[in-house]
Amino acid sequence: MENREERITLKPDNHDMRLKYYELILESRSLAELPCYPLPEGYRYVYYREGDKKDWIAIETSAREFILPEEGESAWKRYYAGKEKELENRMFFVETTDGEKVATATAFYEPRDLSGAGWLHWVAVKREYQGKGIAKALISHTLQRLKELGYPSIKIPTQTNTWVAARIYLDFGFRPVPQNAVDSQIGYGILKTLTNHPALAGFEPVPYEEIWDSRMVQIEKRLREQYSGLVHFRVLEENGQDRILYCTESGAGEWYGTL
Repeated sequence: MENREERITLKPDNHDMRLKYYELILESRSLAELPCYPLPEGYRYVYYREGDKKDWIAIETSAREFILPEEGESAWKRYYAGKEKELENRMFFVETTDGEKVATATAFYEPRDLSGAGWLHWVAVKREYQGKGIAKALISHTLQRLKELGYPSIKIPTQTNTWVAARIYLDFGFRPVPQNAVDSQIGYGILKTLTNHPALAGFEPVPYEEIWDSRMVQIEKRLREQYSGLVHFRVLEENGQDRILYCTESGAGEWYGTL
């Protein structure tokens, strides 16, 4: 187990599995004045068309949502399989002038949510295109589409591991769903520690050394000892044992059992 000093020196990535995981659900009921950000020059929006699933998976993988292709296929099957026609006026891609799809987001819904809210789904920007202002532009564009579709409110599912994205959503005026604020109080405390966002004034920050999942920190440490080019990893549980997926600079792999 790493000591306290080691944990304090950790610096969070914008998609960091070492952070303690809490689901965060944000909502906005004030759709009259949604912020609008233009795309940077050299990019354009296009809707989903048949065959774009591979691009969606590639973008989400680059953004560290997936490691293995099968994860992308599974997510697509869970959320979008059989609904491809709907995606033709709900799923956006950002393209370069050369036709490379570099970002995606979807103006969707959650069938189990009986509130009638629209849901902002699966926002992702390829890693090498992050930091160019694409994310805010894409989010504002997709939120406007949800408004056009007539939803009275909009919800966004996110988590502490993607804390940078959560901060952007707070900047857009989204706030914790009341029940989720109770259920994930510590998660919002972690988000406050990382962002000190004024929208989280009602939450107590979590001490920095306590925002880390010690088990995940240890797994990452062991992986780095074996794979010097480690980029990121994910831990799944299957049949009572860990399935550790990892990505290095040269490719992806998996490990069954406990490191």
